[in-house]
Amino acid sequence: MRENISGRSEEDLKRKIKQIIDEVEKVIVGKRDTVKMLVIALLSGGHVLIEDVPGVGKTTLATALSKATGLGYRRAQFTPDVMASDITGFTIYNKDTGDFEYRPGMVMTNILLADEINRTSPKTQSALLEAMEEQNVTVDSVTYQLPQPFMVIATQNELGFVGTYPLPEAQLDRFLMKISVGYPTLEQEMDIIASRQTVDPITSVKAVCGKNELLKGIEAVQHINIERALYRYIVQLVSATRDHKAVMLGASPRASLLLMRASQACAFLSGRGYVTPEDVLRMTPHVLEHRIQLTQDAKVHKINEISVLREIAKSIVPPFHRE
Repeated sequence: MRENISGRSEEDLKRKIKQIIDEVEKVIVGKRDTVKMLVIALLSGGHVLIEDVPGVGKTTLATALSKATGLGYRRAQFTPDVMASDITGFTIYNKDTGDFEYRPGMVMTNILLADEINRTSPKTQSALLEAMEEQNVTVDSVTYQLPQPFMVIATQNELGFVGTYPLPEAQLDRFLMKISVGYPTLEQEMDIIASRQTVDPITSVKAVCGKNELLKGIEAVQHINIERALYRYIVQLVSATRDHKAVMLGASPRASLLLMRASQACAFLSGRGYVTPEDVLRMTPHVLEHRIQLTQDAKVHKINEISVLREIAKSIVPPFHRE
C-alpha cells in the first residue's frame, strides 16, 4: 500500500493537509501553531486534551477541524448526569425479533468532541478508556470496532473552576498531547468580532480532505524515517522525568511511543521524510507536560511542568541528524 502514497500522491496529500490548517484558521484567528498541533495529533492517530479558560474557542477549534476534514463528528456535552452508556452505547431487547440489539453511543464516529470532560463523573470519564486505547468498545461482552480514523478531542476548564472532576492519571496518559488556545492579541480579537458581525465564519469552512486520504496520511507518518539514535534520545527525555527531584510521577513508556509518533507527524507536516532532534524537542512539552506530576515542594517553589521539561532537555545532548 506504501506505493499508493508515494511521489505525486504524497505531495498532493501534504498539500491537502496544509489546506485543512488554512480552513480551520478561518475561525481560529492567529493560532496557527495550535491548529498544527491538532493536525499533528490527527496524523499520529492520537487524542488531544485542550485545557484553557472558557470562551477562547476550544469547541470551535474541534468543530472546524471536523468540517475541514469531512469526517464524522459528534459532540458530547459532559455534565454530571451523562451516563457511561450514553458514550459507549447499550443493548436493548427487541420484542419483535426476540434478540438484544446494540444501539451505538456517541463514540461511534470519527471525531468525538468530549466537551468539558472534567465536568462529568469519573465513571463516565472512564467509559472512554477502552475506546481511546484499543479503538473499540465492549458492551455486554460484545466488542464493537470504532470507525477509522478515530480521535477524541476533549476540552476542559482549568482545575479550580466550579464543578470539575480532575482526570485520573490513566486517562491523562491516553491523550497524545495537551494544548491550549490562549487569549488573542488586541488586533486578533478585533478581527474575531469583526468577522462575526453578520455571519459565523464556521459556515465558510469546507471539507478539503476525506477519510481515505487521512488514513493514507496516518500511514505515511508511520513510514517517516527515524534513526535509532533518536529512539535513544526520546527514551532519555522520557525516562529523565522519572528521576527528576521535582517530579512525583514521571512519564510512562506509552509516552515514549507517542513522542516518537508525534515527532514523525511533525516531520511529515514540515515536508521531510525523516525525524530530526528539533522535531522531538518541539513535541516534547505537548506530549509530556500532562503526564508528569510534581511534588508538593516543587509546587510551593512555583516550579511548573514546562520548566522541568526545559531543564531535562538542556541536560541531554541531542544526537546529530543528517542534513
